[in-house]
Formats: sequence, structure tokens, C-alpha cells
Amino acid sequence: MTKNTTRKLRAATQLVHAGTLRSGFGETSEALFLTQGFVYPSAEAAEARFKGEEPGFIYSRYANPTTDMFEKRMCALEGAEDARATASGMAAVAAAIICQVKAGNHVLAARAMFGSCRYIIETLLPRYGVDFTLIDGSKIENWQNAIRPNTKVLFLESPTNPTLEVIDIAAVAKVANSVGAKLIVDNVFATPLFQKPLELGAHIVVYSTTKHIDGQGRCLGGVILSDKQWVDENLHEYFRHTGPGLSPFNSWVMLKGLETLAVRVRQQTESAAKIADFLADHPAVSKVLYPGRADHPQADIIAKQMSGGSTLIAFEVKGGKKATFNVENALEIIQISNNLGDSKSLITHPTTTTHKNLTDEARAELGISDGLLRLSVGLEDADDLIEDLDAALRAAR
Repeated sequence: MTKNTTRKLRAATQLVHAGTLRSGFGETSEALFLTQGFVYPSAEAAEARFKGEEPGFIYSRYANPTTDMFEKRMCALEGAEDARATASGMAAVAAAIICQVKAGNHVLAARAMFGSCRYIIETLLPRYGVDFTLIDGSKIENWQNAIRPNTKVLFLESPTNPTLEVIDIAAVAKVANSVGAKLIVDNVFATPLFQKPLELGAHIVVYSTTKHIDGQGRCLGGVILSDKQWVDENLHEYFRHTGPGLSPFNSWVMLKGLETLAVRVRQQTESAAKIADFLADHPAVSKVLYPGRADHPQADIIAKQMSGGSTLIAFEVKGGKKATFNVENALEIIQISNNLGDSKSLITHPTTTTHKNLTDEARAELGISDGLLRLSVGLEDADDLIEDLDAALRAAR
């Protein structure tokens, strides 16, 4: 910040100012430090910095001034003590889990998650002697029944990808605490504006900043947020020696994205709610899942842990795969893409894209039918998007 203030700033203000550092030039926009390394005024200063006795930067694989600003701004928004920005959202998920487990540990996770997250838990961790259990995370008794004395990590998405199922974070955090495990929450679909997992008891929060935080289709990124002790004892050395850090340029892009995050997400969410209501009444649609509608299966949990809906909608088209393909191909404004959280509205068929590597049985357990479409609502006029969807749904019939 340019001046110190003791006032508690609201999210939109933090998104513009928090964590800002200025060079001697007094630049308005955050400086972009495209450098690999840093020089020291003396050999003694270099030694002190490597010992941790003197503050300062050593190497951009460890930390960088531009990335440091992004991390500090995310901490202010999330209410976290420390953060590490990563090259992608999956780098954040992988680092958050792997940095704290070893052979003989157990990981417990909600099975409704992104396909690459399942790969890490189901395929990668067992190679190194880490056991896992996947459960229906919507029922707290499943967490209670599956927890073990050697459980080290609990992992969940809420709302989930792509069915927008919501999990009671506070209740799961209590289960984690019962055995001294850490709860990691992937908060991408809710965004840091509408859900605060750390305040609900979670220990670690991860984001793919590619989504809403950049939110304009420009670059990849991720971030891990937690308390300083956990970062120092678990993540710091892993991060330093394996090198998953976010590039300075992408950090600068993320800083610029944060400045407009509140404006974009609120407009996208307002449009998504309107579109969800339209889809719920459409004769070609058999089901709509949207956090914020009274008919959402976990509406009671949403009311207590989320302050807003989502930019995402899941809906089922009558007629299965053929009908969904016809809808996608008939759209004129909404674009087919597996990305989400963008300023452009994007639609995908999870069965044949993001979740295609799951078995038919696994997709059925998650409620991912051949007729399911995931819509990420952008910044276009909501009425134009409704007209586009209506024409496509009518054409598909």
C-alpha cells in the first residue's frame, strides 16, 4: 500500500492495492521484474541472505518481487498468513499434497473432483507408498467413517467440477482435526469473493489462478495459501527445490487480473443466476444445478458458507450425447472450451473432455451423464446468452 492504514479494507479495495511494492521510480502500476537472479552489495551480504539473516531475494525460482506482490495480495484477500504462487493450478494441487505426505500416510478425498486431481491421488501417490480413499463427500458420515489414524491429508473441491456439488467445509475440517490431518480446499468455483475456506476451518486453500483471477484467457497460474508455520515446515523446501514457481510475467498478469476480479465475478454471477433460471424452465433441459437456486441439493450448506453463487452452471439436456453435441455446435456466441472463469462464455461436455478418462461407473457415481453440459458464464449481455442458448436448444430438439 502507498500509505499504512489500520482500517479493515473490503475485498474490492484489497484487490487493487494490497501487497504493492514500489521502486524508487514511484510507478503507478506494479513493476515487472524479469530477472533470474539478484546481486549483493558484498560477500557478507550474500552469506547473510542465504542464512536467512538478511531480508531480500536470492533467485526467482525461490521468490521474485513481482510474484511476492501477487502472493501478498492473495493473502490479504484470502485471510492467509503466507502463500506460494505456482506455474498452474495443478502444480498448486500437486505441491500442496505431495509436500506433506510420505510412505505409510493416507489421503482421504471427495471423489467429485477434476480428473487431474484424481490422477495425483489415485495413480501418483500409491507409487510412493501413500494410500488413499475416495468417498461421496456430500455426507459428513462418510468422512468420519473413512478417516484413519495415519490420514495426513483431506482434499475436496466445493463447489465441485463439473456438477457443482457443495461440501460442508466446517464439518470436514473438524474430522481432519480429530486426527491432526490437514484439509485442503480447491476453491476455484466459489472464488475467494464468495467463500473463505480458512475462516471455515480449512488449513490450506488452492486455486488455479488461470480461471477467474486471470479470467481473460491469457496465461496459466496457481497459488497455495495457508498459515506461515505450515508453509515453512512443509511447502517452503519442496517449492524451493522442485521449482514449480510462477513466472514473474504471469505474476504481473495475475496482479492486473485481481484489480478487476470483483467487478467481473459479480457481473458473471448475476448473469449466471439469470441464465440458470431460464434453463430450469426450458423444455429441452431435464436438470439444472446452480449454487444460489433454492432447488440445489445442498442449499442449506450454501446458505451458511457461501456469500454468492457461482459463474458456473451445470445442466442436463434431454437426448444424451447426441443432443448435447447438437447444442454445442448450434451456439453462436458461447464457445466450446474446457476452460472456465473467463470473460468469454464457455461450454464443455465433461464426459468427452475434462472427465473422459474416468470409467463409466465413476462418472455415474459423480452424476456426470452423457447429457451434462458445464457452462462458464462470461461478461456478455445475459439476454444475448439466453437467446443463444434458447436457439441452440431448440435446434437440438
